[in-house]
Amino acid sequence: MKNLIVIAHPDKNSFCYNGIYKTILQTLNVESEEIRVADLYADNFERPRTDIINRYKEDVTWSDRIYFVSPVWWFRLTPRLEVFFDEVFSPGFAYKFVPIIGKYAYPKPFLKDKIVRTYITHGAPALPVLTLYLNSVKLRLVMGVYTFVFGWSPQRWLKTKQFWSVPFVNDKTRAKYLGRVKKDVLKDIKKG
Repeated sequence: MKNLIVIAHPDKNSFCYNGIYKTILQTLNVESEEIRVADLYADNFERPRTDIINRYKEDVTWSDRIYFVSPVWWFRLTPRLEVFFDEVFSPGFAYKFVPIIGKYAYPKPFLKDKIVRTYITHGAPALPVLTLYLNSVKLRLVMGVYTFVFGWSPQRWLKTKQFWSVPFVNDKTRAKYLGRVKKDVLKDIKKG
């Protein structure tokens, strides 16, 4: 199958890049899967961005599976991943509004056939994010962006994984996180 990996971290030594992204890439390579990578911080984001946005749209259209990897910064994903969502998943390409009545409409997703997995890293521990902040980053991402573009499914929620306290955990915990990533990718390949 055709796999698009969207990596959204500027530091190649980060856990997102050097851990999660490389685990996805290596696992897919071992299984001889087709792979394209959108390395958002390696690509040129100067305006006008027409060429790179068109390339990303082509990659999204080409793909059967999309893997997103990003840290959480200031209760959102990285700025370049937010630009990716804003400019690639645009109306007409990724969804359209279908009128219901009067001022009411619902988003009709155009990318429902995509298998999507997302890996989000936090510097914070789980407890405050899940309780005090109501898991707002994941909620906005899955119920907002993904529902518009890929359609609602409980699988969208379940396939969006969060890794906690990443700068502070030990190597054993990081290995456990990466084991989960590898297991997910192998499960996707097996279902392929």
